[in-house]
Amino acid sequence: MNHIEEPVKSVADVAEARELSIVVPVFNEEESVRPLVTRIREAMAGFGKSWELILVDDGSTDRTLPNARKELSHPGLQIKIIELQKNFGQTAAMQAGIDAASGRLIATLDGDLQNEPADIPHMVAAIEERELDLLVGWRKNRRDGLLLRKVPSWCANFLIGKITGVKLHDYGCSLKIYRSSIIKQVKLMGEMHRFIPAWVAGVVPSSRIGEMPVTHHARHYGASKYGISRTFRVILDLLAVLFFMRYKARPGHFFGSIGLAAGGLSGLILFYLAMDKFVLGNDIGTRPMLIVGVMLFLSSIQLITTGILSEMMARAYFRDDETTSYIVRQVFEREPSDA
Repeated sequence: MNHIEEPVKSVADVAEARELSIVVPVFNEEESVRPLVTRIREAMAGFGKSWELILVDDGSTDRTLPNARKELSHPGLQIKIIELQKNFGQTAAMQAGIDAASGRLIATLDGDLQNEPADIPHMVAAIEERELDLLVGWRKNRRDGLLLRKVPSWCANFLIGKITGVKLHDYGCSLKIYRSSIIKQVKLMGEMHRFIPAWVAGVVPSSRIGEMPVTHHARHYGASKYGISRTFRVILDLLAVLFFMRYKARPGHFFGSIGLAAGGLSGLILFYLAMDKFVLGNDIGTRPMLIVGVMLFLSSIQLITTGILSEMMARAYFRDDETTSYIVRQVFEREPSDA
């Protein structure tokens, strides 16, 4: 009887079989990073499937990184710590963690202990049961200030839902579960992490994006990184999201349509003035309408030209789309055991 040896699984094979990656961007969270890891370990104790924790230090200037590195000593905890070269922002840090994740599913949450890690196993079960590609946490009982946090958030959620067509109660909750194959098709840039459902809706039907209520805690350590000024940035980002969702691959249509409208209106004005001048014999040299017509004509040429240049840039972008929005200094990772 021949004995056939089974191939030894490599580290890469084990990584490919991992069920879940938990990505946590942290920035100046020296007091909360160790309790956070403890709560994640406790929450995932009964998960029953392989999972990993990825902490992304976004250029912290306090002891966040040294405190996080102490967690590498925990036996049985598959943890990876990514140190970014400087503070690139939460979106870039989240992208760095997603790029490094090897799980079939990816969970993201904040590092300030306001999200509850115990919700993650329930959300993993829900995304499978409901056959979704993205499950968003809904902070139904949000523990934040009314005027500075809740009211701006309500307004932003309403506007985002209206413009993008993805109806959610809470776009800003960082606690989300993604299918890795889907979120890795989306490149996060700028401060676009709050619009992730809208970006995902660009690659999957909105029916495969859902939400579920999650626990939200008041902040116990440190200070919030956001203020009321974020509202104005959200409005600008929302306009950018609208443009990219509808015109990313065809920006010439956006600028060209405005240019053609301006050119058409200019043509009507100049035709009317020409009739007034050459048919009726009236003087048009000092009429404001002439200036408006000429300016509209010049604007139409400029917009159409901008559209053509945008089309050229878009094609160059899609040919060379390998750049990232962050720079990794070094990675700390627990070595897998030989067992």
